[in-house]
Amino acid sequence: MPRTDLEKIKWLNNFSAKLGIYADKYHISGDDVVNMKAGAVWFSYWMDDRNKQMEYVAKLTQHKNEIINGVPDGATASVPPTPPIRTEMPPIVPPGVFKRASAIGRSIKNNISYTVADGNDLGLEGAEEVTDIHQMKPVLKLRLIAGGHPELIWKKEHMDGIEIYVDRGTGNWQLLAYDTHPNYTDTAALPASGTSAVWIYKAIYHYDDEQAGMWSDPASITVTGN
Repeated sequence: MPRTDLEKIKWLNNFSAKLGIYADKYHISGDDVVNMKAGAVWFSYWMDDRNKQMEYVAKLTQHKNEIINGVPDGATASVPPTPPIRTEMPPIVPPGVFKRASAIGRSIKNNISYTVADGNDLGLEGAEEVTDIHQMKPVLKLRLIAGGHPELIWKKEHMDGIEIYVDRGTGNWQLLAYDTHPNYTDTAALPASGTSAVWIYKAIYHYDDEQAGMWSDPASITVTGN
């Protein structure tokens, strides 16, 4: 089974969408097929909701820090964050979606009619990867993109995402964002026109909603007001 939340969503969406194709061959009940499809929708809904909430908390922290510390001379305060609005909730599915999916997968692989081709299509084949998350360390690369804003380039490496902090030349680290999809663009207000500042970034991986591994080496870039 996949380990990170993003990989789990991708796997479950594929498995639930294709399970009906193999239901007759592997004697999978119609109820199981329906449950897997509903489980994929339910899990995706709450993962999307969690990501929106985490992004809101990061923006809320930035706004709080601006209230305390102000903004660079000539810069304009950021727009106050707006709480995310939840979309209509799909039908509730009992807990244990992946336990049930794993049980179905095992029954398919133990069936005398099982073929590797079927397993590949359903996502039941693949070499096991072993990673010591305590040794994981993000590597940050920076570049300026359109508008002069920094883009943080990073690799996911089978983790859930990264927690990013920034020092905008004040000597204080501030929470910038939780990012689950590389790469990340810092859209904070740039320095006043004609002035420059050195912004420094560091990050740590997230795994199962907790910090994991080691902090990245700090990476810095010079930003200039337009």
